[in-house]
This record gives sequence, structure tokens and C-alpha cells, in this order.
Amino acid sequence: MNDQLRRRAVGAPAARSVLLTVLGEYVLSRPDGVWQETLVSALGTLDYKTQAARQALARSVSAGWLATERHGRRSRMRLTDETAAMLRTGAERIYGFGEPREWDGRWLLVTLRVPEQRRELRHQLRTRLAWAGFGSLGGGLWISPHVAREPELREMVADAPAAEVLSFRAELGALGEPQRLIAQAWKLAEVADAYDDFIAAFARERPQAPEAVFRAQTLLVHTWRRFPFLDPDLPAAVLPARWPRERAHEVFRERHAAWHAAAQDYFGSLDAA
Repeated sequence: MNDQLRRRAVGAPAARSVLLTVLGEYVLSRPDGVWQETLVSALGTLDYKTQAARQALARSVSAGWLATERHGRRSRMRLTDETAAMLRTGAERIYGFGEPREWDGRWLLVTLRVPEQRRELRHQLRTRLAWAGFGSLGGGLWISPHVAREPELREMVADAPAAEVLSFRAELGALGEPQRLIAQAWKLAEVADAYDDFIAAFARERPQAPEAVFRAQTLLVHTWRRFPFLDPDLPAAVLPARWPRERAHEVFRERHAAWHAAAQDYFGSLDAA
């Protein structure tokens, strides 16, 4: 997945981060794009001042997220092909995350060695492994229950010839305590707290006015899209008891479905103005 999407997903809720959510949720399905004022108004509904919204848009154009087309005194903004592809990939992971899945009991083990003088590269690869859901066992050994992500690992190190990477596919043996290993590899308590906060924020939310529904829907998606990067998506068989992901996913799915039409209509009304 694109590193830019990861950074914007897990970073502070700055205007450009929220703009990325708006683009994925409301603009991706509109190939003709939207008016610049539409995006400014949408960010305004989300409590960003006009200056901050316009600055976020200007930076997004400079970064190649958006392309502009003048229509008299107004500007039409559409997603660039690269940004549209990035958002489609992100949507697959965001909306598919949390669904129950089968697990065959296999783990993907990875050894990572980077020369001492290449500390920046080591940090970069460690960060990308963590984003991909790998847990660190120390000593350059990483682990993931997602064996199918081995091709993603290959892409990750393709541009880092200085790194030595070796992968193994393995099953747990009879020795040791798996739960202790899992607790060492991932900070699951922090992930559980994030899920509990999500449930508390949205489970009982019942907005009525169109503007309030748009706001709630956008914040729902914006908050949820962090979880594919925070949660290593471990199989249920190795998770702690009463793990809150299932409840959080249920809240996301139900609230998103309930608010979808009204939120889309509200955004469309901004573009029609």
C-alpha cells in the first residue's frame, strides 16, 4: 500500500489527512470531479477554517493528488489517476478489514539485516514491516500470520539492495507459550484501547440533520481507516479473550450503511451549489 496513505491514516487529524478521507469517500465515485468550493465547504463542515482548507487543497494539487481545470472564475478539481488508484487500494483494505477469515495456522517469519551504517534504511524497513502488520521479536526477526503478504514483502525490499531478507513459512511447535510471544511482538493493549474508544464514540451516535450525518459519516470512516495500520489482524485463535475488534467492526458496518445515502446526498448538494 502507498506509504503516503499510511502516513495520512495514522497521523494527526490535519486538514490534508481529513481531505484524503473526503476524497476517498465522496470524490472517488465522481469521475468528473467536484468544485473547489465543494471541498472547502466540506472541510468547513468538519470544523476546518477556510484558510486551512484552501491551503490543504493547494498542497494536494502541488503533491499531485488533485488536478484542476478552470471554468470561468471557478475551478473543477478531480483526482489524478495515481491518487484514484491509491484510494481504490485503500478502500479495499479499509472496507474489507475486520471481516472474519480462515487461518491455516502458518506464520510468515522474516529475518532482516541491514548494515550498521545504513540506519536510516533500517528504520524505514522496520516501519514498513510494522505498517504491514508484522510484529518484531527482536534481533531482526519479524513475524506475521499473513503468509499471503510475502509478495508485498518482496516489493518492500526491491529498492533496498543493502538489506538482507530471508523469509520462512512455519507453524508453532509444542514448546513455549504463544501468548507471551504475541504480547512481545505486538502492543495489543493499545490497539484494544483504540477499538474501545471507537465503539464509545460511534455506537450510540444518531445524527438527524443532513449536515450532522455527513459529519458523523466522514469522521466514522476517518477514524476506522487507521485500524488496518494499527491492528496486525491476528487470527481469533491467538487473540486475547473478549477482543473488541468484532464489536468495533459491527459498529462501523452498521453506522456506515445507515448514514451512507444521506451523507452522499449532502456532499452532492454542496457540489450543486
